Amino acid sequence: MDVTSIFSDTLFEGKTVFITGGGSGINLEIAHTFAALGANIGICGRTQDKLDSAAEGLLKKGASVFAKAADVRDFDALQHVISEAGSVIGPIDVMVCAAAGNFICPAEKMSANAFKTVIDIDLLGSFNSAKAALAQLKKTRGSLIFISAGMSEIPYAAQAHVGAAKSGIDNLMRNLALEWGPYGIRSNSIIPGPIAHTEGMRRLAPGELGDELKKQIPLGRFGRAEEIGQAAAFLASPLASYITGTALRVDGGQNLPGSGFFSALISRKLAEKQVQPVTKS
Repeated sequence: MDVTSIFSDTLFEGKTVFITGGGSGINLEIAHTFAALGANIGICGRTQDKLDSAAEGLLKKGASVFAKAADVRDFDALQHVISEAGSVIGPIDVMVCAAAGNFICPAEKMSANAFKTVIDIDLLGSFNSAKAALAQLKKTRGSLIFISAGMSEIPYAAQAHVGAAKSGIDNLMRNLALEWGPYGIRSNSIIPGPIAHTEGMRRLAPGELGDELKKQIPLGRFGRAEEIGQAAAFLASPLASYITGTALRVDGGQNLPGSGFFSALISRKLAEKQVQPVTKS
C-alpha cells in the first residue's frame, strides 16, 4: 500500500525526522515512509557505507537527508551527530529511537557481556537518543517514538536479554511521556510482530521455523516493514496529538496466544541444533 494514498505527501513537509539505526531493515522503511510524506530525514548507525547507500534511496524520494555514523552507546558522539543534523536539515520534530541488537541464546549459556551488549544498544541507546534530541524536541514540541518488541510484555525462550531491554524501553517511554509532556513532547512506542524479509526474522525464525511460527499468528501472515512505517507516521501525525505513554502493538495479534509455541519451537530447534545459540564474548 502506498502511504500517500492515505496521508498527504506534504503531511510532514518542513518537519525533520531522525531515526537511529536507520541504515537498514524496518528502521530504513520508517525513514522511507516519512520521506514519502515530505519530511527531512536524519539517520545514523555504526556503518557509514550502509548509511550512504540508504541516503541514496531517500534522496530519490526528494527528501533532504543527513546521514552520519554514530554509535548510540556513545552519548557524546550521538549528541554531536544529532546536533549537526538539526543545523543542516532543521530541528528535530520526530525522534525515532530504533537501534537494536538481538540473537538467540538461552540465559544459562549467555555471557554477561552478551547480555550487556543488548541492554546497552537497545535501552541505553534509546535513553541516549531521546536525551540527545531533547533540546530540539522542546523547541518543536515534537514526538518520541521507540521501537520495542513483544518480549517487553511476555517472556520468550532464549530472549531474556531482549525482554529485559525492551521492557525497560517501554517503561522509559512512559516515564518520558510523564516528565516531558509539559514541554509538549509526546512519547510512544511501537511493538512490531514478526516482519518478513528482515534480518531479525532471518536470525530468529529461519526457514521451516518461520513457516511454523506464521501459522500461530491470528492474522495468518508476517507483517510488512512498511506497516511499521505507517504506524510511526500515525503516531507522529496530528491524528495522534492526544496520544502519549502508549505502546502500540503492530503484530497481527502475535502476542495474544502467548509465547508458548515460539518458546517450545525455539527450545526444540536448539536441542536439534537447527538453530545455533550466539553467546557473544
